[in-house]
Amino acid sequence: MLASAPAEMPAPQQANPSSVASSPETPASDPDSTDSAQQPTAPTAVPDAAPQHTPTDGAQQEQAGIVVTAKPRPDPGDPVEAVNEATFSAVQSVDTAFVGPVAMTYKSALPNPVRSGVRNFFNNLQEPIVFLNFLLQLKPGKAAETLGRFTVNSTVGVAGLVDIAKKKPFSLPRRPNGLAYTLGYYGVKPGPYLFLPLIGPTTVRDLFGRWVDLLVLPVGVGKPFTDPIYGASALVVRSLDDRAEADERLRKLREGPKDHYKALRDDYLETRQAEIDALRGLKKTQPPAENDVPTAPASTDTTQPETQLESSAPKGD
Repeated sequence: MLASAPAEMPAPQQANPSSVASSPETPASDPDSTDSAQQPTAPTAVPDAAPQHTPTDGAQQEQAGIVVTAKPRPDPGDPVEAVNEATFSAVQSVDTAFVGPVAMTYKSALPNPVRSGVRNFFNNLQEPIVFLNFLLQLKPGKAAETLGRFTVNSTVGVAGLVDIAKKKPFSLPRRPNGLAYTLGYYGVKPGPYLFLPLIGPTTVRDLFGRWVDLLVLPVGVGKPFTDPIYGASALVVRSLDDRAEADERLRKLREGPKDHYKALRDDYLETRQAEIDALRGLKKTQPPAENDVPTAPASTDTTQPETQLESSAPKGD
């Protein structure tokens, strides 16, 4: 009956495979059998292909996950910048928590005339050092003016408490000087920049000059400058006064657009170079302020190239 069924008749429901195989009317091997045609063919199991990773793809993926950051080269004048920045950060923490508030309390507690008198007293003690270095720089005129300042202020100015010499009729301004200036005047390079506790910004040249300057009075005069108590007291008072006077300038550097550490470093180096340029006659500048603060000097623009500083001969008074 299956063989005589019209072609348009829908195919009968698929029979059980076991019954179809045993039926004599529908051989199992007949390729034209409708049942055989309707029987779904079992899909051939194809193993999943392994992901294709070429060495190039792997290398690209690995490279994509690696970020290479070039370490910035240190400033040529600041080869130990990482150490200096760590010291600077620690000092700033101490300054914010302790030194700054104490210095501002010192400033508000003592009237300005009293603080000016203390500052004048310590400045007057530095005049013999200034005098010696003007002689070393072959500037006898400025050396004579410095000696006159010291004489007038030590007598009429009550041991230097009042800066009479800068007023008329004397008109002898204060001019900071020291061995570091003399070394720079004769072409000695500043060397690496350093930021040190209790000293602040300096260089190898300035640090050596400062150390020699501190020995002049103890060696040349003796007591009381050899007394540790005097030395410690003078250091504390001068440090507090310097910090109080420099507060506004330090705040401007801290709040400026430039990194605080780099701003203070560049400010110090530019100012020192400008002062030495002025000594050599390369640039005319106004005399430094009375409250010259070595830890954070005011920024001064310097336009003279370093090669010109090296090649020009030291000039006289």
